Amino acid sequence: MFAAAHYAALAVFVLGCWGFGRALLARLAPPPRRDAWLEAAMAAALGVGLFICAFQLLAIFGAFKPGATVALIAAGVLAAALQLRPWWREVRALRAAGAAAAPWTRAERIAAIALALVALPALVAPLAPPAAFDELMYHLPYARQVAQQGSLGIHEWLRYPWFPYNYNLLYAAALQVGDDVLPHFLNALAGALSAVMVYRLGIQHANRLTACIGAAIWIGIGDYSNALIDMGVALFVLSACVALWWWRESEPLQGGTRWLGLAAFCLGVAAGSKYQALTFLPLVALFVVWHERRPRAWALALLCFLVPCVYWYARNAVMTGDPFNPIGARVFGFTDWIPADYVQQVADVRDHAARPNALIWAVFLAPFSLLWKRSAALRAAGWFCFYSVAVWLLTSRYPRYLTASFPLLALMAAIGWQVLFGWIAAGVRRAFGARGGPAEAAPAAAAPAGRLGLAGDWIVVLLLAALAAVSLGQTAGKVAMISPTPETREAFLRQHVPGYAAMDYLRQHANGRVYQIALNEAIYYGPNPIWGDTLGPWRYRDFLLLLPGDMARKLAAKGFTAIVMPASMVPTLATRPGFDEHFALLYEKDGGRVYRILSTAP
Repeated sequence: MFAAAHYAALAVFVLGCWGFGRALLARLAPPPRRDAWLEAAMAAALGVGLFICAFQLLAIFGAFKPGATVALIAAGVLAAALQLRPWWREVRALRAAGAAAAPWTRAERIAAIALALVALPALVAPLAPPAAFDELMYHLPYARQVAQQGSLGIHEWLRYPWFPYNYNLLYAAALQVGDDVLPHFLNALAGALSAVMVYRLGIQHANRLTACIGAAIWIGIGDYSNALIDMGVALFVLSACVALWWWRESEPLQGGTRWLGLAAFCLGVAAGSKYQALTFLPLVALFVVWHERRPRAWALALLCFLVPCVYWYARNAVMTGDPFNPIGARVFGFTDWIPADYVQQVADVRDHAARPNALIWAVFLAPFSLLWKRSAALRAAGWFCFYSVAVWLLTSRYPRYLTASFPLLALMAAIGWQVLFGWIAAGVRRAFGARGGPAEAAPAAAAPAGRLGLAGDWIVVLLLAALAAVSLGQTAGKVAMISPTPETREAFLRQHVPGYAAMDYLRQHANGRVYQIALNEAIYYGPNPIWGDTLGPWRYRDFLLLLPGDMARKLAAKGFTAIVMPASMVPTLATRPGFDEHFALLYEKDGGRVYRILSTAP
């Protein structure tokens, strides 16, 4: 029942998204290559973007309340109900007008089954309670604050109070109408819609085997158990790429320019969710200017881009002088951060530098495929991937910051894996042939474009089978994390969230401000708000380097009545001479300690 209730809520929201998105897409010229399921996924993604804009507008004017959220979703469901029958007639007409699909081969059927098995962990993972570092540190705390206040604000107690928070507004809406597991489903929704798009693009521009591999890679490397926003950004970057290609294939005089506007809107939603999305603008601008130079078309694209994201950047520019606060501090000046914070953040990103998932490395073999030579769309996707990797290498080299490109990287890597296994199969055939052994009757060159021949296809199926086996093992772990009752949830959080017990105690008993030390990953479960961080105006070094008496007086002067810390900080802080004279232990459990501040005079 726990899972059914959450999936039912997600289904209602998806229906509302599709209803709004389909209503808008119906006003655009049909894409050059019709694919009913790709268009349905695009409609749902567009609906998500429209909900984000609506929530943003409501919050700007302080009207983002549960009643307004429910009314918007109900309107979307009504729009969907009015369009379901016409849409289904259109699907049947497209199916009747299209060429008869080739029968599925045995390898393709097995690949489809493997894809379904790979998807199992993604279906279960969102049901776990929030326990990931960043979702507890600022994504969910921000969403909860917006949900409670019904308006946007600058919350300086968060590490990143000036970030663009488009996708987090969906989490705020989820917290208004449901529990804190529901935001996980909205994160998973972005991954699921992207998977559908990757699969249908693979079918449209390559073959079923490529589609299954690409979708399996994307699903396999995604994280569906948290409420981060990287997969949301990936969804809108991918949607922008799809709309851009539809614009490229459309005739401008037949309404094709509107697809350019849709692509710009999707990029705007992405840029309003995370600064990293801005790195795609130079490549997209170059692509557009190569094919379109009319000022009217550019004005439309600029307007559509700004609608979902201009609020965040304009607010930052007006209030701090830095539209990209805090990452633009070296150019526009420092506000909440000081130069040492900036250096520390950059060092932290570099410390997390690593190679991305090995499954996407095969993307560099894609240019050796016949599909690369025969499909302009795949070549465009390939250049997008190479550009993304180059920018990533020159900037962060933090694997999560490449997530926005993962869907297309997965699709192109699928082609690369087919190239690699085709070479392996050809080498095996030559080796057997050289010794006079059996050789395949049909050479690889005689296979359809993008197909590997019998041996190569089965090697790819073995790769998918390995992914499916790993996924089955992961599914058992994800199922164990589901906590449908208060008792199981409490046990899970005490095990997986450091300092949860102390934070929960303060949430129920705190009287006054609380300063947390080295428990950023647990602040969502503490009192709202709660101060203390490694960066920003409440940085630890401004308090913890003082003598215990001075620290107590400075905290008390700013309204703090208690501090909370993990046991690992006790030898550093609580054993200093004079600490017990100014702080009294109130609560201790699971390695977390709460102290009351005794010195109350400044």
